Amino acid sequence: MSINSSKDDPDLGGDGATAAGFARLDSAPFPSFDAGTVWLVGAGPGAPGLLTLLGYHALQQADIVVYDALVDAEILKWVRPGVTVEYAGKRGGKPSSKQRDISLRLVELAQEGRKVLRLKGGDPFIFGRGGEECQTLARAGVAFRIVPGISSGVGGLAYAGIPATHRDVNHSVIFLTGHDSNGEVPAGVDWGAIATASPVIVMYMAVKNLDGIAAKLLEAGRAGDDPVAIVSNASLPGQSVYETTLGDAGRIATEENLPTPAIVVVGHVVGFRDMLDWYGEALRENRLG
Repeated sequence: MSINSSKDDPDLGGDGATAAGFARLDSAPFPSFDAGTVWLVGAGPGAPGLLTLLGYHALQQADIVVYDALVDAEILKWVRPGVTVEYAGKRGGKPSSKQRDISLRLVELAQEGRKVLRLKGGDPFIFGRGGEECQTLARAGVAFRIVPGISSGVGGLAYAGIPATHRDVNHSVIFLTGHDSNGEVPAGVDWGAIATASPVIVMYMAVKNLDGIAAKLLEAGRAGDDPVAIVSNASLPGQSVYETTLGDAGRIATEENLPTPAIVVVGHVVGFRDMLDWYGEALRENRLG
């Protein structure tokens, strides 16, 4: 099947006779970003080029951008001139905004009649607390839109040459947060079930508690020689990947100064990295990804 695009087709961005490339997006019929509404946009796993088209459109339309700690500074350069950019990030062990205050701030800005862009690292609904923010907006009667982003548990691993799923290894994958609201090993997780439920476990924000998590998985029957990769700054020039085993992962996390943010993956998909590690030094020279 072939698709022929007419240069004058209005559905493809307006006046194609004069516009080319990204310029065609300027008149594309994106959804309206209305005053008094909030868009929660996932910025992706770091590299600015992994932002979605809808995310870019939101940057061009917003009156104010409320952004998280893991949003790359390069993305913020794409806002319209004169737009207010407000930091509301949270990082473990560092002074951070309180979640309730962030949610109420979004309501306040929307009720002032602003076009509010809440820009979050990764995907808003994958360990991003976007659901909590939307609940607050809904209770206040503020309309909102979700713009999904590439989650680091998928996109970040891809940049490390590790597929989250591969039919020769796994038909399921578990996504798991590495800490609870107190910063400790999640107490509400059934570690016995997790240990054997899937061949692959992908953990967010788990480096600090990896010693305790590994111990619980091993105690529940997970094999000590199960491969583990710790992927830091996954889609950025400073990417680092530390490969080990589940039996040794706790020691590594305790003794090594592993950079964060990081994704931890447990399972034999790690073995594909030998062949699929495509993000070499030459490619890292491009800051957009």
